[in-house]
This record gives sequence, C-alpha cells and structure tokens, in this order.
Amino acid sequence: MYYLTSVIRSYRLGGILMLLLCCSCESPEDLSKEYPFPVDNPPSAQKIELGRALFFDKRLSLDESIACADCHNPAFAFTDRKAVSDGINGKHSERNAPTLLNSAFLQTVMFDAHLKTLELQVIVPIQEATEMGHNMKVLIPKLRAIPEYQKAAKTLFNRDFDAWVLTRSIAAFERSLISLNSPYDQYMKGNKRALSSEQQAGMKLFNSLYCTTCHPAPYFTNFKAENNGLYHDYGNDKGRFRINLDSADIGFFKTPTLRNIELTYPYMHDGSLQSLDEVIEHYVSGGKHPKGQHPSILRFQLTTREKKQLISFLGALTDTSYLKNF
Repeated sequence: MYYLTSVIRSYRLGGILMLLLCCSCESPEDLSKEYPFPVDNPPSAQKIELGRALFFDKRLSLDESIACADCHNPAFAFTDRKAVSDGINGKHSERNAPTLLNSAFLQTVMFDAHLKTLELQVIVPIQEATEMGHNMKVLIPKLRAIPEYQKAAKTLFNRDFDAWVLTRSIAAFERSLISLNSPYDQYMKGNKRALSSEQQAGMKLFNSLYCTTCHPAPYFTNFKAENNGLYHDYGNDKGRFRINLDSADIGFFKTPTLRNIELTYPYMHDGSLQSLDEVIEHYVSGGKHPKGQHPSILRFQLTTREKKQLISFLGALTDTSYLKNF
C-alpha cells in the first residue's frame, strides 16, 4: 500500500516518483547477483522503482480503472484470487492471473509458453481488449507528458519515455519479486526443524509421485506447456493450439509454479478448481483427456491422511517475506 499511495501522491502533487528514484537502495551490482536478467536490461534500484510506480498506475488502462497490481495483488502473492481477472468496462480476461513471484527465473512467459521475456509480456495485458485495452500509440504520449515519468526516462535511459522505457522498467520490477525463503527452502539449507513431521511426510510423498515430472524443485515448474487432462473437450480455449494452430497443442498450458500455492487460489488456467483438495482429486482420478494429456498422469490412490500430508507440504512452499517491501 505504501507504493500505491506514493503513485497516487505523484499524480496529485508531483515529484514523489523522483523522491523514490533518489532513495538509497541496493547497488546494481548487488541486485544483479540475486537473479538473472537479460543483457539489454540490467537491474538498478532506480529502474525497479520506476517499474513499481508504473505497475501500480491505473493510467496504463484505457479508462484508468485497472493497474497491473489489480490483477497481480502483492497481498495474494501477485494474483487476484479470481477465476479470471476483471478488465475495463466490465470485461474479463480469458485466463487466471498467475503469480509474478520469482518470474526472473521463468524460461517462458504466458500460459501458452510462447513468449521468452518479461519485456515482451508487459505489453500484452496493456493492449488486450478484455484487460487494460489501451493502444500503445495513445498511451506512450500520455505517459511521456507526465513530468515524473519523462524525467525518469531521461535520467535512467537517456531517452524520451517510450515503449522501451515502459517495458524495461516494469520487467525490471517484476524480476525483483523474489520469494525463495519458505520453510521448504530453510529445510533444504539445513534447518531440519523448518518442516513439521507431517510436511516432511508430504514432501516424501510429493517426490514419490509423478508431481516432480512437471513441478521439479527448486522452482516447482518445468517452464513448459503441458496438457494436464483438465478437460475431455477444451472448448473455446484450446491453449497453445492458438499459437501455431497445431492440433497436437490442444489443451497445453504452461505449468504454473507451486510456490505460494496456498495463496494463489483458484487454480488451473481458467480458475476452475477452488481448492488444493480439488486439484489433488483431479490428479488422483487420472485426468479427463487420456489421448492428449501428459503420459505421467495416471490414476493412483491416496489415503485421507496422505492427502493432508501432501497439502501440508505444499503449504511449506509459502514465503511472504517479499511483503516487507509493500
């Protein structure tokens, strides 16, 4: 809320953004050691703060009603806890909003797993008609006319505020959202008291099933699009199929991370499953699309106690230490 308030004040009073940009923060060298980044967009504390301001700014949407943070709320591990997100003019997005935490480590972006960088991803919701609905040719001059943003662009990038500045700043902010200090992480670093006996039993169970095929540690995703057998018929949203119109891609959606999974409900690409119990039951049943789903997804059995242990372990993947910055 502090940074959201800062953006509102900068809009009303002016100058707040530059105050943020001038704060004493970690050096670029320190930041670059924490997470990977593309060579054309090295991190800096000032760039991250500019991206943060833009991320919370509703002026990025056509009717100034939606900010990036509305679909990616820090309090909900940067999701919105809705099946699909609200867009402008009462519209709704097509898919569930994924967490942005640890996005610096993503190898592919979007549910179709077709974009390679966060910089490319940034402009998608801004221009999507059912989300923020803006036209970059209209939006960029509007943002350039805001003195704080124009000054920041000149200071940080030595250029007028443009799409490059917009995408690089927001992507830099998203990469700074790290959540890798869960009880599981502490346990793996040697603190054997970090996990309860039930969580340890759940971890053994998780590793013994086919869960790790698509959700391997440490990021608990394989970064690939997979068919998890959610539906027998995928209807209007056939997943990655819409990228190349290849029938072999029907029902393929990028594997989400399981980190902070207890905070990011509802689940699946369309938010159709409300609880982890439902998710586990889906896999226990062996899925609904046997001809197209991942070959590892087969029917198996779990006792009531084992289900509780498994859910308990998934809860141990929660790390909200990032919230200290919000």
